[in-house]
Amino acid sequence: VKKHDTVSVVAISDGAIVINHEEQARLGMFTCIPSGKCEIGSTPLENAKRELLEETGMESSDWQEWFVSDPLGHPKIDWSTYFYIAKNCKKVAEQKLDPGEKITTQLVSFEEFLALREEPTFRNKDLVPLLEKVASDETEKQTLKKLLGIIT
Repeated sequence: VKKHDTVSVVAISDGAIVINHEEQARLGMFTCIPSGKCEIGSTPLENAKRELLEETGMESSDWQEWFVSDPLGHPKIDWSTYFYIAKNCKKVAEQKLDPGEKITTQLVSFEEFLALREEPTFRNKDLVPLLEKVASDETEKQTLKKLLGIIT
């Protein structure tokens, strides 16, 4: 079975991390980083840029692929999620949401971002093990801050 690949973006704006509080008819309310399905014929990076702009109204000229995950880890289901880091994000437009989508964007600190691992409605489950590791190890914490370009 082939599922549409997805993208997720850790977006950095003014030293803070962009998160979304979303409500969708079939999914209810949840918290996530900007994410969405890949459109056929577009690269994962093109899709990540589109999702960031549609959901937050933000753009970045500083993109980096972070990692690719297999959300289900099932040998008979082909599905990848591409995680990107977008630094120096700037608001350039209003949101362009799909029908039925309600998204409120919030800027959070690095520590608040790490705390999302404990949030039951956090939808980016692929990030939870990584956030757990970073939260419990000061060296990992500093490494991720440097990767994200967050200086404290």
